[in-house]
Amino acid sequence: MSGRGASEQLELIRAALPPSPSTARRRPDEAAASTDPVASVVVDTGLAHLDRPFEYLVPQAFAETAVPGARVKVRFAGQDLDGFVVQRQAVAEHEGRLSPIRRVVSPEAVLTPALLALARAVAARYAGTLGDVLRLAVPPRHAAAERALALDPPVPDALPVWDGPGPAWSRYAAGPAYLARLAAGESPAASWLALPATDPDRDWPAALAAAAEATLAGGRGSVLVVPDHRDVARVDAALTAALGPGRHVRLTADQGPQARYTAWLKVLRGHVSVVVGNRAAAFAPVRDLGLVAWWDDGDDLLDEPRAPYPHVREILVERGRLEGAAVLSGGFARSVAVQSLVETGELRPIAASSVRRAVPRVVVAGEGTEADRDPAAASAHLPSIAWRTAKAALQSGPVLVQVPRRGYVPSLACQTCRTPVRCAHCSGPVAVSGRGAEPACRWCGRGVGRFECRACGGRELRSSVVGARRTAEELGRAFPGVPVHTSGAGAVLDRVAEAPALVIATPGAEPVADGGYAAALLLDAWASLDRPTLDAAEEALRRWLAAAALTRASADGGQVVLCGAPTHTTLPSVEALVRWDPAWLATRELAERGPLGLPPTVAMAVVTGERRAVETALRHADLGPEVERLGPLPAGESDVRVLLRAPREEGAALACALASMRAVRSARKEPVPIHVRVDPPDPAA
Repeated sequence: MSGRGASEQLELIRAALPPSPSTARRRPDEAAASTDPVASVVVDTGLAHLDRPFEYLVPQAFAETAVPGARVKVRFAGQDLDGFVVQRQAVAEHEGRLSPIRRVVSPEAVLTPALLALARAVAARYAGTLGDVLRLAVPPRHAAAERALALDPPVPDALPVWDGPGPAWSRYAAGPAYLARLAAGESPAASWLALPATDPDRDWPAALAAAAEATLAGGRGSVLVVPDHRDVARVDAALTAALGPGRHVRLTADQGPQARYTAWLKVLRGHVSVVVGNRAAAFAPVRDLGLVAWWDDGDDLLDEPRAPYPHVREILVERGRLEGAAVLSGGFARSVAVQSLVETGELRPIAASSVRRAVPRVVVAGEGTEADRDPAAASAHLPSIAWRTAKAALQSGPVLVQVPRRGYVPSLACQTCRTPVRCAHCSGPVAVSGRGAEPACRWCGRGVGRFECRACGGRELRSSVVGARRTAEELGRAFPGVPVHTSGAGAVLDRVAEAPALVIATPGAEPVADGGYAAALLLDAWASLDRPTLDAAEEALRRWLAAAALTRASADGGQVVLCGAPTHTTLPSVEALVRWDPAWLATRELAERGPLGLPPTVAMAVVTGERRAVETALRHADLGPEVERLGPLPAGESDVRVLLRAPREEGAALACALASMRAVRSARKEPVPIHVRVDPPDPAA
C-alpha cells in the first residue's frame, strides 16, 4: 500500500503517548519476584493507539498469583486500570524503571493462550482493538462464583461406547462419514443443509448433539452457537438426552452475572467439555477443542452489535484454524457468505440425497389453475387457496401463519401509486395502531389529517402490509371457534400443542408445534422480497424455509402456501422455496455478485462520521490504489458515509490500514469521532 509510511505513523503515535507506566519509580521497599519479575500486561485503556502490552514489575507478593492470563490492576497515566497479564519474562525490553503491578484482582488464568490468539486475530480481521474483543470474550469476574466452584473437575462417569451417527444423520449421504471423522479425532469442515423433521430424534438439535457426542468420543470438546434462547433450550435438551446430565453447560448473555460466570468457569476449569449458547458462547475456553458449530448463519442475531462487530461465523472459522478443530455450519438455508466458503473449498457440503418426501409441498398463490379460479390470488392478503388450505388443515392440527410485520397495519401507502405515506412534520412512517385508530406517525405520533399524496395527488390510503395483530383479528373472524395464538416481539411462544389452532407469528418467532404444523401460510411475500438490502432474496428464503421446516412432510399431508409473491416473473427465491433448493439460490447469488464487486466476493468497509473528519482521516490513511472509495453519501442529518472496496485478497491489508488510521486519530486526540466497520452486513444501510 502507498501513503504515509508505517515508521512515520509509529513516530506520531509515540509522540502522542502519555507518560509510560514503565517510567514510574519503584518504591525501595518493593521487592521484585525472584523468578520472571517482568510482566507484559494488556491494559484496558480504551484508546486505539495504546493497543499493545506494557511492561510492569511483579512484586514478590504477587510472584505466584500474577500468572499469564490473570486479571490485575495497574497504574497507567495517573489512574488505576484493569488489565490482563499476557506474559512473564526475566528481563524487560524497557531500559528504565518499571511500575509495579498494583493488585492481582484474581489469580484465575481467564485469558488462555488460545483465547488471546483468537482475540488478536478477530481484532485484526475487523480493524478493532484487542481490548474491545476481550470485553466480548471474557465475562466480568464474579468473586462468589470463583469461590463456590471447585478448582479441580470431578471425575465423570465413563461415556458409553460411541455406536455410530444415529438417526439424525442417516438422511445425509456424507453425514455418517463426517461424524466418524469427529469420533476419530479428525477435523473436517462442512456446510450442512438440514432437512426438517417433526421427530425430535431426527431434527437439527439432535443432529448437533450427535456431532458433539461423536467429538467427545474422540476425546475433544465442542462449542455450539445458535441464534436465540429458544434454540439454546432445544439444543440443551438434545445434549442432555445424548450425553446425560452434567456434561455440558449453557452460556448466554442473558444469564445473570453469577450464573454466566459459573458456567464460563466450568468450561475453563475443565468441568465440562461441551458448550451451547448464543453469541456469548463463541469464545468459550473449551479445553482440547474438537468442534465449532453454528446454526442458521443468516440470522442477524449472530452478528455482534458491539465493536468491532464480529460475526460468529468469522470467529468460529478462525478458531477452527487456530485450534485445529472441526467446523460445521448448519441451517435449512445457506447464506452467500457460507456458499463462498464452500466454493473456495474451506467447507465441504453435506446435504440429503432425497428431499421431496421429507419436506412439505409448496404452492404459490396465483400460479397455475389457481389464477384462473381466483384472479386476485397473487395480490390478496389471504387468497382463497390459503383459506381453503387452512380450513382443511385445521381438521388435523395447528396451522402456522407467518406475517412479515408485527402490529396492526405497520405501514400505509397511496392507493393510486403505492408511494409510502410519510408524516408531513417529521417524514416518519405512518401506520394504524389498532381497530378504529386513525392513521398516525410512528415517530412523532401526529395524525395524518386529510391525506393527499405528494407523488400523484391521490387521496385514498391502503395498507402496505398487514401486521400480526390485524391478521389474527381477521383469521379469528374467518374461523370462529378456532383458538388463535400470536407470537412476536414481547410475547414469543416456545411451543404449541398438536390440537387445531391458528398460530400467527412474525419471522423468527414461530413456535415449534408438537407433531408439526398441518399447514403453513406465508403471507405478504412481496414485503420480504422488496426489502432494500443486498441480502433480500436470501433472507426471504431463509425466513420462509424456517417456517416451512416446522410443517409436516408432504408424505404426511403437510403443505405450505406462499401468498403475495409476484407472478409476472419467476423470482429465484420463490423458485428455490418451491424446489427446496437453497444451495441453488446461494450459488446463483454469489455468481451474480462477483462481476458487480459485491460482498463477499470483495472486502468492504464503511467509514461514517462528520464530513470533514471522514475526509481528513481517509486522506491521511495508508490506503493503496487497489482500494476504491465510494461516496461520501449522506448518513443522517449531519454525517456522511464512505464505502471502501478492495479485492478479497486485500481484506487483511485494508483492515490493517483502517486500524492504523484509528490509532493515529486516537494519538492526535481528534475531537470528532468517526465510526469504522469492516464487512458490514449491508454496505448500503
